[in-house]
Amino acid sequence: MANPSITSNTTASSLQGSVGGNNEGRRESEASVSYAMYHFSTSGASVAVATAVTHPLDVIKVRLQMQLVGQRGQLTGMGKLFAEITRTEGAGALYLGLAPALTRSILYGGLRLGLYEPCKYVCEVTVGSTNFLVKVASGAFSGAIATALTNPTEIMKVRLQMNSKPSRGTFTEMHKIISEEGIRALWKGVGPAMARAGALTASQLATYDESKQALLKGTALLEGFHLHLISSAIAGAVGTLVTAPMDMIKTRLMLQRESNSIGRYRNGFHCAYEVMRTEGFRALYKGGFAIFARLGPQTTITFVVCEKLRELAGMKAI
Repeated sequence: MANPSITSNTTASSLQGSVGGNNEGRRESEASVSYAMYHFSTSGASVAVATAVTHPLDVIKVRLQMQLVGQRGQLTGMGKLFAEITRTEGAGALYLGLAPALTRSILYGGLRLGLYEPCKYVCEVTVGSTNFLVKVASGAFSGAIATALTNPTEIMKVRLQMNSKPSRGTFTEMHKIISEEGIRALWKGVGPAMARAGALTASQLATYDESKQALLKGTALLEGFHLHLISSAIAGAVGTLVTAPMDMIKTRLMLQRESNSIGRYRNGFHCAYEVMRTEGFRALYKGGFAIFARLGPQTTITFVVCEKLRELAGMKAI
């Protein structure tokens, strides 16, 4: 016959082990959720800071991409366009669309950068490597998903940036779009936008990642501000070169209803064909310098701020 005290002790130990295991599993789950939130918040905050600083350049970029076919005349060059906007619309026009831009930055930036490392980890487990192609694939996936979810905020941003009436708010613009064009209009241009975001995220993050590793191995630089600054500048230049045509096509499609003269584009491929046929191949890089003037500093600010926030949060560097 079993000793009651032994049976009792065994049962108690078993219960304690079960409870301990459950608590440990709960703590691991909470830690995982907490880490994911840190990923999202540090990424979103860094992109929002960069967006706030570079937003005037984004307004100029959108206006440049729409010239010759838009409603604003034959404005050429960043300097002339800047002077024209401030003279006729006031300095506040350089911040048109800032509210949806910041909303998009937090959501899109959080998802785009926040999903990169988990995607890279899954690829590493699956294929057993984190080579350059894995980084490109991880960046492309995270960027495309983030854009698909946040496209309505991008639509409102570019519509407001092309509007010379600063009094029109985000919700007024959303109501106008839905009532006149239907809710599907909030995802207008989502294909080119996803392609652009996938290419941008892949080129930026993969280049930044690879540049950091190359600089750490080939120079005396250590993990820190100067390494982040140089790596992000390289990533910004590569990102601009890769995505400028897709950015222009995306803007044209999103603004089709804003101008009768550009309502002929059926999709991204048709838009690219029409632009090259009527305006020449170089038109695909229209606003390219403005894109670099914005994307270069934005990429640098994003990565430098993100790395600092991750350091403060006790997270490892990207």
